Amino acid sequence: MTQPPTRRNLLRLAAGSVAATPLAYAVPAAALPASPASGAALAAAAPPVTWSVQPFPLGQVTLGDGVFRRKRDLMLEFARSYPADRILAVFRANASLDTRGAQPPGGWETADGNLRGHFGGHFLTLVAQAYADTREAGLKTKLDYLVTALGECQLALADHGSPRPSHPGFLAAYPETQFILLESYTTYPTIWAPYYTCHKIMRGLLDAHTLTGNQQALTIVSKMGDWVHSRLSRLPQAQLDRMWSIYIAGEYGGMNEVLADLYALTGRAEHLAAARCFDNTALLDACADNRDILDGRHANQHIPQFTGYTRLFDHTGTTKYASAARNFWGMVVGPRTYSLGGTGQGEIFRARNAIAATLADNNAETCATYNMLKLSRQLFFHTPDPAYMDYYERGLTNHILASRRDARSTTSPEVTYFVGMGPGVVREYDNTGTCCGGTGMENHTKYQDSVYFRSADGNALYVNLYLASTLRWPERGLVIDQTSDYPAEGVRTLTFREGGGNLDLKLRVPSWATGGFTVTVNGVPQPAGAVPGSYLTLSRNWQRGDRITVSAPYRLRVERALDDPTVQSLFYGPVLLVARSQATTFRTFSFYKDFTLQGDLAASVKPEGRTLHFTTHGLTLAPFHIADTARYHAYFRRSEPVVVFGTATSGVPNRARTDGLTFLDVLWARAPFASQGAFLDAVRALTDTWLSQGLFSRTERDAVVAAAVRANLRR
Repeated sequence: MTQPPTRRNLLRLAAGSVAATPLAYAVPAAALPASPASGAALAAAAPPVTWSVQPFPLGQVTLGDGVFRRKRDLMLEFARSYPADRILAVFRANASLDTRGAQPPGGWETADGNLRGHFGGHFLTLVAQAYADTREAGLKTKLDYLVTALGECQLALADHGSPRPSHPGFLAAYPETQFILLESYTTYPTIWAPYYTCHKIMRGLLDAHTLTGNQQALTIVSKMGDWVHSRLSRLPQAQLDRMWSIYIAGEYGGMNEVLADLYALTGRAEHLAAARCFDNTALLDACADNRDILDGRHANQHIPQFTGYTRLFDHTGTTKYASAARNFWGMVVGPRTYSLGGTGQGEIFRARNAIAATLADNNAETCATYNMLKLSRQLFFHTPDPAYMDYYERGLTNHILASRRDARSTTSPEVTYFVGMGPGVVREYDNTGTCCGGTGMENHTKYQDSVYFRSADGNALYVNLYLASTLRWPERGLVIDQTSDYPAEGVRTLTFREGGGNLDLKLRVPSWATGGFTVTVNGVPQPAGAVPGSYLTLSRNWQRGDRITVSAPYRLRVERALDDPTVQSLFYGPVLLVARSQATTFRTFSFYKDFTLQGDLAASVKPEGRTLHFTTHGLTLAPFHIADTARYHAYFRRSEPVVVFGTATSGVPNRARTDGLTFLDVLWARAPFASQGAFLDAVRALTDTWLSQGLFSRTERDAVVAAAVRANLRR
């Protein structure tokens, strides 16, 4: 198929012609209107009865020292400093209100941009999350100022908008024209994605209400929900289906999710009915039937739809929504996931298992990972499958954490758009005004949202991520501290600082923890066996001062591309390691010749001296979350052409089975070997298998066994 132009490419073409002049000042707090919701209590909807697991409010989990907190602090500095009036400029201009001399942020957020307003919605969420986390009064003041101004814009549009909106709840940074044109199937880029923009504004307002207690935000977003219902409820499903199938123009973000969340607060049937107007019937039905039709579809156009379907299942009980979301997740995670946890090439889903074939400089749109993590959380709430949290950890640690540049900025979010997985690519940052700039602002002020969950009955605590943090659980009178150097290796310690009582503590055993997972309570080893890819449950009457230590030693491992096993990534525990090299072709690595009887990559990949840094083949391997502009190789080419054991070579080609695994791959997968004799037994058995399958001749079989006999491998 011919790939349509990406929004990122259009941004590059426009770069320079739409650069905005930054203001030299932020709005002083004294000049801001008083909050309409000062001291208001937060009004959150009760968790759905369909959730067996529930999250904690963002403000009840505090990050401890470490790389996650440092990245968060970089984004907090941006949130505090960026002028509110620049965010509001496009809204005020559309409502014919004074823009107060402010220029829009730039990028796609320009005075005439067809997506303008979306960045402001993300900024609302950024500031709301930042306030929920830090309780800084200045952040609340800024948020209330933004909400008040948006309320003024909504009223002005209803009163004297030109053209006058069809409903007084309309709020956008451009006229209603884009929405009208979509109903006649106008395509991108004549219009961009009007309901996508609408979603960002609605979500930002809803977050302002649920995270900070701003009542006016709920009033504004409720009226927007009424407007959406007034436009879409009159359209036949066939027309809606055609609209939502249009490339980008029909992209609606998480409209079904935000409307379902709004319904949970308002109880108004119109809001739930409006959410169901966003059923994308063909894809919804296919995924419910587990038919994979994703190839060629815009990835981030569709991922958030399925988070919305999980919320619609919560409110309607329609099982098709739930099964579609589960099946969709399985179509992406694994078959279409690169080693860092991202998906897509050039914003597009490619064929199943096409990993090596699609490595380039435009893989893994950061927005897509942001939304896959949201979907994984929602699915876990319904079914606490450890696989969801395994993926969550991968995407958070190796994509999201790596997406914020390690540099201060008060004028740019300094986040990634695409994250290339091809050889010798670089990360590009900034993204002011783009979709990934918007979600990127949010990513780094909610790291703690999935560290801990609780069971619906309050009798169990899930420890999903081993991040330094403090949990406050007032309903149980608990305060639990976690000390950790994650993502670096080390012992994690959980301490009951306050409270206690009977509680099932569910410790996630990551799927990568093949080197062991041991737990002690107050220094006493716990006998329960830990299985990688599961949860280990400790049930007891906990006391204040109880200490749980968790040790899961990291091991080096490779992960093979599904379509070409010779294309591989290297991990140390959960951490993706990338080779630093200026070359722009695959680096070729060979490891088996260095193996000992332990069968461990540590024989050929050596610590460099810095935490999580290694060397191999004369190159430095660094953790990917170090976010700079150095060229990197996330994948390398594995070359093991001849069967060789240490210095003993057989001269026999290292042939592969039909699944792409070579003789040496299969042999060393059986390691460690207790002795040289055990190693020889394994070689003899496997050479017989290769002989019976026609992969070795008898002469070759004998040569391989003879080389194994000559080898004197160390333990």
